[in-house]
Formats: sequence, C-alpha cells, structure tokens
Amino acid sequence: MSQFPLYLAPMEDVTDPAFRLLCKRFGATRVYTEFVNADALIRDVASTMRKLQIADEERPVAIQIYGKDVESMAAAARIVEKAQPDFLDINFGCPVKKVAGKGAGAGLLRDIPKMLDITRAVVDAVQIPVTVKTRLGWDDEHKIIVELAERLQDCGIQALTIHGRTRCQMYTGDADWSLIGEVKRNSRMHIPIIGNGDVTTPERAKQCFDEYGVDAVMVGRATFGHPWIFEEMHYYLEHGKRMPMRPMGWMVEILKEHVERSIEWIGDERKGIVHSRRHFAASPVFKGLPDFKQHRIALLRAEKRDEVFRLMDEAVEQYSSFRAENPYD
Repeated sequence: MSQFPLYLAPMEDVTDPAFRLLCKRFGATRVYTEFVNADALIRDVASTMRKLQIADEERPVAIQIYGKDVESMAAAARIVEKAQPDFLDINFGCPVKKVAGKGAGAGLLRDIPKMLDITRAVVDAVQIPVTVKTRLGWDDEHKIIVELAERLQDCGIQALTIHGRTRCQMYTGDADWSLIGEVKRNSRMHIPIIGNGDVTTPERAKQCFDEYGVDAVMVGRATFGHPWIFEEMHYYLEHGKRMPMRPMGWMVEILKEHVERSIEWIGDERKGIVHSRRHFAASPVFKGLPDFKQHRIALLRAEKRDEVFRLMDEAVEQYSSFRAENPYD
C-alpha cells in the first residue's frame, strides 16, 4: 500500500461502479459507493439495492449509508454487511436540504446524542469495520469536531473522515484543515484520520499530508472527468514533481471508456451518456481549447455514443491543429 493513501470520496450520482473501477485503476487506495438510504434498503427498493453491487477489482471498497433512525440504521447495516464490503461508512456529513433538513447526514450535527446512538448501534450490528464521515460542525459557532471525534471513537469506529467545512458552508468557501490537524494531533485519538475538502492538485495533496499529518487524503470533485488524478498525485507524492502530462488523445480515450462503462452499467445508451455529462463539463481535458464553447454545448447535448465520440475526437483534432500553429503558447 502507498505511503500516502488517497481515497475516492463517496458522491451521489458519481461514484457508481463504472467510475470507481476507473479511479481504482489509476491509484485510488480506497473507493466508496454513493450514499445509500437506510430506509430504502429496508424497503428493498430496487434502485437502492443496486448500489450495493461491488466488484472484487475495486477492493478495498466501502459502502456508505445514511439515515436518521437508530433501529433502521442498524437494520440497514446488517443488509449492507451481506454485500461483503471491506468497510461500512456512516454519512454524518451530507449538507443538502433533502438529507440534512430531515435530520440525517449533517443534520445529526444538531443532535449529537442521536448521532452517537446511531454509531454505537451500527458498530454493534455488524462484524465488519465501521467508519464515519462528518464535518467540522453545524456552523461557525458550533465547530465541535475535536470533542466529537473522541466521542465517535469511543463508539467503536475504526476511522474518521472529516470534511473541512461546516454544514452551513455546504460546498462554498475554503475548506478549513486546521481543525482536521488538531484532531489528528490529539493524543487521545488512536484511529486513522482522513482529511477531505479542496484537494484539487498534487501539490495540495502533499501539503495536507505534510502540514496536517493525516493518515489519508480523500479526493472528491477534482476527480470529475479526471480519474487519473490519483496517478498524478501519487507520482508527485513519491517524486516531488509533476508527472509528464498525458497526451490529450489518451485522456479522451479514458473519457470514452467511462461513457462505455456507464452505458453498460445503466443498460441504456441515452441514460448512460446523460449520467456521464458532469464529467465532460468538469474535465480538465477540454479546458483552454480556443473557441471551444459551442463545441462543448454540442457535446453536452449529444445523446448518442457515436456523436459524443465524434465530438471528442474533433476536440483532439482542434487541439492538435492549435498546437501546431502555436507551438510556444
């Protein structure tokens, strides 16, 4: 295992098997599923049960669950255990209204006794390691993570991931890693501490390890359309310099593979392409291309695999022509 573990963050509508396997190939040390609704698991909702599907090639893999009720979370944990993940992760960090506003995810940062009851119940319900992902606190006036980390550890969890924002920040502003570092330096903490938030470059990943001493770094939105970012980060962490940039054609072939995997996973060409669009939109592959705006709009509107691939290939050709005409830009 790498001296510098890099984890793929759990993200709804993003970390499905197609994307997890790509990230694993490029060096993600551990991957997480999309979060799974405990109540939907208990009701045996087909779309939710499907999220429990994992492959041996992606191990070690964690399945993440969320909910607001002690009994349902324990029952859901037992269902998850049958899927045989390497870890079961509890989501106490999702800030969106439909989750936190109903008392689940980061909403439990306003009800710590219940959060701890849920954690103990899940730990007691299963034999596999249980981990937790949460935030600094509800808002700037209630950054409680240093004390909360100890209390969660006392519940029997095996690792803690901390996103360096409060619930009220959602995903805005800068992630504050200072309290993540304080948790890690706490002599009473003995479980691994995983840092998360704004890790978007190899240099930032190294800084987080060096300055805050975390046991692992979790990478989220920076992976969109860029699953090979793990390879780039590992190279920098091991060699202290950026790895040579991959050819644009190579990167586009990976994006095409992702489209193919998504179509296969979803079982429908149009839906698989639509599911992949956030990766086209965010991918660094196409950034900086001259006059690419209209081409990008067409790419995000395409609903056929052949059309998507043709537009991607045209972008590669456009880039090659631009480089030939402007070799020093």
